[in-house]
Amino acid sequence: MVTVYSYVLDTLADWELGYVTSELNSGRFFKEGEQRLSFRMVSYSKETIHTMGGLAIEPNYLIENIEVSETTVLLLPGAETWSDPKHGAIIEKAKELLQIGGTVCAICGATAALANAGILNDRSHTSNGLGFLEMVSHGYSGQEFYIESPSVVDNNLITASSTGALLWTKQIIEHLGVFQSITLEFWYDYFSTGDPKYYFALMETLPVSHEN
Repeated sequence: MVTVYSYVLDTLADWELGYVTSELNSGRFFKEGEQRLSFRMVSYSKETIHTMGGLAIEPNYLIENIEVSETTVLLLPGAETWSDPKHGAIIEKAKELLQIGGTVCAICGATAALANAGILNDRSHTSNGLGFLEMVSHGYSGQEFYIESPSVVDNNLITASSTGALLWTKQIIEHLGVFQSITLEFWYDYFSTGDPKYYFALMETLPVSHEN
């Protein structure tokens, strides 16, 4: 079974995780017969964290509890606190996952943390701008692999800018294969344009049990 760990930390950017956590946790648009995913909130301690929007989240897993496996997915959201050394342990875990074929998905400030650890020096990636990474990540030397795009996939690494949450989510779902391709396309079309015709097209791709 695929296990999704969402790392949570103080000042977490709520909106960056909104699409991906809701779709992967609810399974509401999963293709017929697709197993629900195991979804866990993980942090460096079990103390309550507070998001940028003021929401309180109680982590239910610690970093050391993360299973390092090919079927593990790690979500790393943006936050203003990534420079705190206590988050070094989750970056080390991200390295382990990438090495054995697990999936790491980082957005906004989390990409800077990966860059600072040298993880982006030889992989295609994006962030909030090349200048942003050069400014805040002293261990970064991956300029030739930087791609100016809201979200970029490099095998089992998916990175995004602070404005790339929707495309990032689409690419994560596509990587996991939990939606039918046509469902995913209409899902993205609807949320990126707001055109109701795509909503109805999306619903028509679902099994009857989803529609009732």
